[in-house]
Amino acid sequence: MNDFLTIAGKNYSSRLLAGTGKYQDFAQTRAAIDASGAQIVTVAIRRTNIGQNAGEPNLLDFLPPDQFTLLPNTAGCFTADEAVRTLRLARELLDGAALVKLEVLGDAQSLYPNMPETLKAANILVKEGFQVMAYCADDPIQAKMLEDIGCAAIMPLASLIGSGMGILNPWNLALIIERINVPVIVDAGVGTASDATIAMELGCDGVLMNTAIAHAKDPIRMAGAMKKAIEAGRDAWLAGRMPKKAYIADPSSPLTGLIGS
Repeated sequence: MNDFLTIAGKNYSSRLLAGTGKYQDFAQTRAAIDASGAQIVTVAIRRTNIGQNAGEPNLLDFLPPDQFTLLPNTAGCFTADEAVRTLRLARELLDGAALVKLEVLGDAQSLYPNMPETLKAANILVKEGFQVMAYCADDPIQAKMLEDIGCAAIMPLASLIGSGMGILNPWNLALIIERINVPVIVDAGVGTASDATIAMELGCDGVLMNTAIAHAKDPIRMAGAMKKAIEAGRDAWLAGRMPKKAYIADPSSPLTGLIGS
């Protein structure tokens, strides 16, 4: 089946997007990415060396751009100006790469998105030719505003970054999925494989995760579990689940024509 995730005109066979932070070292990062099957990997420009720090280990030696789509992100930015400057730097470091992940945070404790600053930054970046994947609140109105600005993908949180709390508001996610025409990718809050499956069963186009894999007791095994969870959830959504029938039993075997009846 040619069931691709298409972002900014490029097709991907994997619907799992993976972060590259919080691992023991770059070797473990690469092993986890391989196990996950992810083709798009996010890089926190303000926290990870991709060439700006000469003489230090370089992530690009382990995840070369000719093998993966590197998605620079603005983790740690709290204003639109910070985020725009960071992604301009990323474009220089990555030879003009235009696909980026925008996140502008409201505070250092919750890491909840600052939506006014996110909208401001998205507007500037789209006008400068960036293909923006925007981390946002699970607010269908503001998600639609990001799409109208021209973002390439909308990335609502399932719950707070790094919390592992899973999808706390499936109803809002369903509203976003229903109204948005660009890919909707759950970003933040996934804790285990079932969370990823639920996101996909809701109709999300993909899931981005980092802490759920990197902070597992066995990151490599968890990465493999997440790969299978995404695939199972997508298959279930495409298959179409049976309708829910409150208080009405429906036996799996027919009750007529039984032997001896």
